[in-house]
Amino acid sequence: MSSALHGLLDRTAAASPERTAVRLGDERLTYAELDASSRRAAGLLREWGVRPGDRVALLLPNTPVFAVLYYGILRAGGIVVPLNPLLRAREVEHCLTDCGAALLLAWHAAGDEAAQGARRSGTRHVAVEPRRLSRMLDGAAAVSGERDPEDTAVVLYTSGTTGRPKGAELTHRNILRNVAEGVRVMRMSADDTVFGGLPLFHSFGQVVGLGCAVAVGACLTLMARFDPAGALELITRDRVSVLLGVPTMYTLMLGLPGHAGHDVSSLRVCLCGGSPMPVEVLNGFQAAFGCAVLEGYGLSESSPLACVNRIDRERVAGTVGIPVDGVEMRIVDGDGKELPDGEVGEIVIRGHNVMKGYWRRPEATAETVRDGWLHTGDLGTRDARGDFRVVDRVKDVVIRGGFNVYPREVEEVLYEHPAVAEAAVLGVPHPEHGQEVAAAVVLRPGASATPDELRAFVRARVAPYKYPRLVWTADTLPKGPTGKILKRAVTVPGPDLPG
Repeated sequence: MSSALHGLLDRTAAASPERTAVRLGDERLTYAELDASSRRAAGLLREWGVRPGDRVALLLPNTPVFAVLYYGILRAGGIVVPLNPLLRAREVEHCLTDCGAALLLAWHAAGDEAAQGARRSGTRHVAVEPRRLSRMLDGAAAVSGERDPEDTAVVLYTSGTTGRPKGAELTHRNILRNVAEGVRVMRMSADDTVFGGLPLFHSFGQVVGLGCAVAVGACLTLMARFDPAGALELITRDRVSVLLGVPTMYTLMLGLPGHAGHDVSSLRVCLCGGSPMPVEVLNGFQAAFGCAVLEGYGLSESSPLACVNRIDRERVAGTVGIPVDGVEMRIVDGDGKELPDGEVGEIVIRGHNVMKGYWRRPEATAETVRDGWLHTGDLGTRDARGDFRVVDRVKDVVIRGGFNVYPREVEEVLYEHPAVAEAAVLGVPHPEHGQEVAAAVVLRPGASATPDELRAFVRARVAPYKYPRLVWTADTLPKGPTGKILKRAVTVPGPDLPG
């Protein structure tokens, strides 16, 4: 059996060939079919000139074809570069040019944007249409090569919150160890059905969803596009036992009128990551759905899982638990010195999950990984029990009149208000204080609250310098591909602020 990432599929297909591996509605692939199709996909890629070490970009929605081509690229010795199918041409061009992609496999409905990006970068482009692909695979030879565990398996482009997206290189060993930890934490087995509503091009959905399911022979049941009603219907229909999601998904399912009418008794464990989960949402979801929610922490550069709560360990709402086995985490000051428990500092990570580096960005890699420690740019604390808590992004901290205001703390208070569905707290320029605290709020369906009421609600619960002087309601908040709220894209109404 292969020691590379696709070795997981080798073992599971041999042990459980007839089990359903991936499904999307009525479309299903057994492990035997996924194994055979991915081997023929590798042969097809070899015919197209893909050689070991070549980067092959994969721009697909959540579909069983993603799994076929993902493992096909790995079997051909290639490096998978997963891209968001919603990217515009200039964004596609940047990623393809940056990684020097040999080939772009793009969903047929991606249309002109993918084609233009490929053309501008000089990358060969193949439109992926399932029936046409099936015919091409029928005539391809089965191939499955070997790779060293330290070879790069995937290049994941970060969201670019600090500049143009950079490609985080994850090795076969990085992902294999992370998959093993995910399986252990969630106690997954072949009897599980895993919710596949997270995008597969993202590290969370790809490694913890697809990777962990394949490792144990579980079924990954996909959603093409997340919506709360559809998610609850899918959980009921397929008897989902493992739910993976970001806070927005849990918030929307909990806030859906009539959610109690869905039979979600099959749920065994829920894992939440991507951004800090409001405590009110976590407690509310556990109470409403009768399922343990494990909040975890990680990033693309950490493969992604770094720290997570445990089923068999007392959980404290608002914390992300303890590091996974083989991984160390610390809280450090600006000079890299470890801080005592309870003090706020930057979260740094060391272990088997730390990326190989940023693709052909030695300076950026040296800035982020120092003496083996991955500097996350996230602020956090550790308590006496060893549990970590994520406070905020370093760059999101609002400095008002010399005082640090952590947006997450203010957001937690806003979520306590019964009318609030979502909240984003951010800093806006102020001529006297440097920055002022501002809050954009989405109200629950049918609920009402004025900005003055929300401002007063927070003011009564936090120090005077922390409450948001500027509050406004919005129909929606801008979100990234996983549903994470994008504060940098929030539109602030009007230039005038209170003094």
